[in-house]
Amino acid sequence: MSAIAFDGKAVLVTGAASGIGRAAALSFAREGARVAVSDVDAAGGEETAATIRQAGGEAVFIRADVSKSLDVQALVAGVVERYGRLDCAFNNAGIEIEHRPLAEADEATFDRIMNVNVKGVWLCMKYEITQMLAQGGGVIVNTASVAGLVGAPTQPIYAASKHAVVGMTRTAAAEYGRAGIRINAVCPGIIRTPMMDRAIEREPRRAKAMEKVHPIGRLGEAQEIANAALWLCSDSASFVTGHQLAVDGGLTAI
Repeated sequence: MSAIAFDGKAVLVTGAASGIGRAAALSFAREGARVAVSDVDAAGGEETAATIRQAGGEAVFIRADVSKSLDVQALVAGVVERYGRLDCAFNNAGIEIEHRPLAEADEATFDRIMNVNVKGVWLCMKYEITQMLAQGGGVIVNTASVAGLVGAPTQPIYAASKHAVVGMTRTAAAEYGRAGIRINAVCPGIIRTPMMDRAIEREPRRAKAMEKVHPIGRLGEAQEIANAALWLCSDSASFVTGHQLAVDGGLTAI
């Protein structure tokens, strides 16, 4: 992808304080985008934005809790106020906090996961699409998961939330394609992020088990998911919409 791929375009990345979101924000900036970095983690988000500016890029941090309507409204309005429009949005914010079979899960966990992973993506798309309709088009990529394509034992609520993201993505793509808005989802396998690294430190034996579920023989890297998101947002994917791109080292192939 050349440096002109996103030259001057206004891009919003949620969940950009670390991991996949940070990798994507940095990558968009390297490709010439003006980036709005968002997260509930203000310190991490500010660090991502500062890293972009230090490298000569343009970035602003806007704190937002994607599960709150007023926060998301203000987030999209803030991007437009700063950059004049919203060309691309990578709705990446999400949580994964369960490790129990379905009958042992609790209601509070269900509500929290659904509020962030489902309601958060719905709210982001709602206000992003409204802006994109007003300006004549745009591109949205939502972070789903391989757990949105297959079952995920001990993560039933997370799997349900990511299946919902896939469903909303496909439906919105069908609804707004003729308005010049493309909407896709990226579905990562198990990816090395700071959160995953901490889990492996606690249980080193889990690393080998997680590697084995990927036919490619290793965990994925945040940059590999960022690369997929950038491609889906780029003109190279101009005929791709309503798609769920599995970036999973072959996990869903078996």
